[in-house]
Amino acid sequence: MERMLILLKPDAYKRKLLGKIITRIEDKNFTITAMKMTTMSKKLASEHYAHLTKLDFYPEIESYITSAPVVAMIVEGENVIQIMRTVMGKTRWNEALPGTIRGDYANETTENLIHGSDSAENAEIEIKRFFKELG
Repeated sequence: MERMLILLKPDAYKRKLLGKIITRIEDKNFTITAMKMTTMSKKLASEHYAHLTKLDFYPEIESYITSAPVVAMIVEGENVIQIMRTVMGKTRWNEALPGTIRGDYANETTENLIHGSDSAENAEIEIKRFFKELG
């Protein structure tokens, strides 16, 4: 059984899309094994986006991701990473196909509603980052 981290970002919270997005996860018959709402600190944001911290637009990302709560989830199922990344849609909202989460709801690249682990290796790192209490 594969697992991944899903983050519903501040714009999903602010726009009251949490339920609609969670329903899409459950409609794919994936299991949410842990979920919590938290506000990301600047430290956690810099850890999660370490690959972007040296880029010019990082301050915008940090400001956005720390602006309101995120919902962190561990989602499990067969091929969950590949399938959920398809369900999420492309990162750039204007390239995301209709029927995907971003294609249907996103309207900006920075504020793109959802994050999902891109590999099993990164999933384990990200899960430990957001769910330290689970060991």
